[in-house]
Amino acid sequence: MTDISAPQTSHHRAVRWWLVSIAALIAIMVLVGGATRLTESGLSIVEWKPVTGTLPPLNQEQWTQAFEAYKTIPQYRELNAGMSLAEFKTIFWWEWSHRLLGRVIGVAYLLPFLWFLWRGALSAELRRRLWLIFGLGALQGVVGWWMVASGLSERVEVSQYRLATHLMLALLIFSAIVWTLRRLADRPPSAASSRLKISSVALLVLTFVQLYLGALLAGLRAGRVYNTWPHIDGALIPSAARLFFEEPWWRNLFDNTLTVQFEHRMVAYALFALAILHALDAVRSRAGAIAVNGALWLAAAITLQAALGILTLLNQVPILLGLGHQAVAMSVLTLAIFQAERLAARHPERQQQKLVLPVSQIS
Repeated sequence: MTDISAPQTSHHRAVRWWLVSIAALIAIMVLVGGATRLTESGLSIVEWKPVTGTLPPLNQEQWTQAFEAYKTIPQYRELNAGMSLAEFKTIFWWEWSHRLLGRVIGVAYLLPFLWFLWRGALSAELRRRLWLIFGLGALQGVVGWWMVASGLSERVEVSQYRLATHLMLALLIFSAIVWTLRRLADRPPSAASSRLKISSVALLVLTFVQLYLGALLAGLRAGRVYNTWPHIDGALIPSAARLFFEEPWWRNLFDNTLTVQFEHRMVAYALFALAILHALDAVRSRAGAIAVNGALWLAAAITLQAALGILTLLNQVPILLGLGHQAVAMSVLTLAIFQAERLAARHPERQQQKLVLPVSQIS
């Protein structure tokens, strides 16, 4: 992978702080999306108006129109019949805030990006990365509406497949920004062993798998059933007849609430075990203080996440615990990216100036 690091010029710092701000906004966006899901608010706005939808209803007539539009979908008729306008406003504000934040992120990304391009401050490699991230962000808006549309005609909720796609795309964008930030840092090459590097990549991949399963779990509301631990459905390992009763068998991996929750638990155990082994390996192999500290922090975050996941399950996913579980998951992902990137092979000869404007030209 091409290096995009550069000396710490004023302009270089501006690019870094811009990307840090975008990453923080995306993390907040994910949490607001989680709250929107937990409060069943995601279908409260039944139209997609990228520009005019920026403004909420401003008078009683507009509120009545928005409420009447919501009354036409199955979720209202089957789950919320008789809801008052005040109750509707509560779920509306969650979804509107989620969409507004998406627009804010788009503007906060595009305008500084265009300014940096205009000043000629970005390397060719960095420009390609940032255009790709922008493209993924634009796609995310389309995917968000595609997800909402799945719950407007025949379902009382959005498709768990589309929900998982929406979340994973957000996390992919977040990860791309965090990885780019790490690549902008000027650091010496890692002295870690190949085994340690491989296990760091495995931790990152397994984290993504776990996040995908968590999204399916949320889409199916599968965290509100089988609320016991360590047993699930009365056993440590449920019977095959219960895990794979749908046809074809592979649909159980995505549609069966018991199977999806069981998968989520098993991957959590694997992630925890791998994190502990990775940390022990880093300490024993004397991989360096930065690598060891990164491994220990990652193991600690995964341990906290496992404990929080158990508490969330036992309490049937209350909003605060659910959002806490999601916030720590974002922290685990960030630390996993840090560890995988810092242990990746680096080439000192590529540590060259990539941001081209000298300080004198940007003052």
